[in-house]
Amino acid sequence: MIRLAPADTPVTLDRRIQGQFAEHLGRCIYEGIWVGRDSEIANKNGIRTDVVQALRHIQVPLVRWPGGCFADEYHWLKGVGPERQPMVNTHWGGVVEPNEFGTHEYFDLVNQLDAEAYICGNVGSGTVAEMHDWVEYMTLDSTAPMAELRKHHGREQPWKLEWFGVGNESWGCGGNMLPLHYANLYRQYQTYVRQYGPERVARIACGPNAEDYEWTEVLMARAGGHMDGLSLHYYTLPTTDWSAKGAATGFDEYGWHETLRQTRRMDELVTAHSRIMDRHDPHKRVALVIDEWGTWYDVEEGTNPGFLYQQNTQRDAMVAAINLNIFHRHADRVRMTNIAQMVNVLQSMILTDGASMITTPTYHVFDLYRDHQDAEYVPTPAGALGPDGELTVSRKGDDWTISAANTSLERELPAEFELPRGVGELLRAQLLGSDAPDSHNTFDQPDAVSLADLAVRVDGGRVSFTLPPHAVATVRVRLG
Repeated sequence: MIRLAPADTPVTLDRRIQGQFAEHLGRCIYEGIWVGRDSEIANKNGIRTDVVQALRHIQVPLVRWPGGCFADEYHWLKGVGPERQPMVNTHWGGVVEPNEFGTHEYFDLVNQLDAEAYICGNVGSGTVAEMHDWVEYMTLDSTAPMAELRKHHGREQPWKLEWFGVGNESWGCGGNMLPLHYANLYRQYQTYVRQYGPERVARIACGPNAEDYEWTEVLMARAGGHMDGLSLHYYTLPTTDWSAKGAATGFDEYGWHETLRQTRRMDELVTAHSRIMDRHDPHKRVALVIDEWGTWYDVEEGTNPGFLYQQNTQRDAMVAAINLNIFHRHADRVRMTNIAQMVNVLQSMILTDGASMITTPTYHVFDLYRDHQDAEYVPTPAGALGPDGELTVSRKGDDWTISAANTSLERELPAEFELPRGVGELLRAQLLGSDAPDSHNTFDQPDAVSLADLAVRVDGGRVSFTLPPHAVATVRVRLG
């Protein structure tokens, strides 16, 4: 029996923990999101209607754009106005980027999603002036040159820009910089991310790759006072060999358990980087922003290696649940994350094939977890559900949400909880299960892995249910 009670010091599970990421990579933007106004595929202003509807259902809170590695070769002026200037996407397949989807189209997307904007600026190959002008173009309401250019391109009022990332992976594809060099550049560039409107644009500094603790130490010591967030990137592989990561499907029992073991390293990384941040920022003003995370496998056979297209199975659903639980446990410092990526790339929510669209097991986990957005975290003892159990609990007033997962491939997992008082109403009881751990949705069988009803027993303030092997579930109740 797990007894649940509100935390002595409440911590909010920021809805941005379920943030998304859309990069100009493969078929994420083109076909996945943007089909153009003249497309036979149903769209609003060129943006796919089916994709927007699906993403609105899981309450996407914000979308990071335009990259990723693409951000540090993206020059925004080529993507505005009636005549766009194509470029070569050197990072992702060497294809021609038409720049049809630019600043105006991006803000239309987040507006259709009712989400916040998180734009990543170009430090690697861009200038301070270019970044300054972009922020002015987006957010200034005056007769200054960039604001006038925006109006000339059809947008009279400025947009609301909540978040701005100053470069991406500056330790790698964003410039191969050393931490002190980037810290100095960050201080300079962020100065020109001006506040033109009534609301300040929050600035996010490029943080470390996985266990690069030196990077966090230098950035916090040299530039911590100038940032609102510090990013962290970590990808889950079923192996430590990036040259042979393994397939997304057809894995064995070892492939299941090793992938979950590797993904649990996220807790170690968040703990260690948070400890460094705590020394420089004891009041936790600066958020740890995990703006790239998820699984990374070998691409699907017959697809462009530079497009990073992979299937998405029940194993990926479990990875998503484990990571979201980790982020919840660290919600005093982790206040935004962005899974990579939203459509057709890596651990995506959605896969498309021309006019067809399917949702993935990972999508369904984000659906199960949407009740936790902006809720109060309810702490539970470590290992409360035993070695096979994953658990997170939250509350909004009298509404309590329990999300649990069973990582075992063979055993059922019983779960029993005692709430502070009697349950008045069962609001939600859904299970994401599958026939096999590598079950996945296809365009021929789009609902092979989907949500189903979960049998729940309620007796006064006690709530109990049983999880099948390799399953994830959410139960939400209202106390009487």
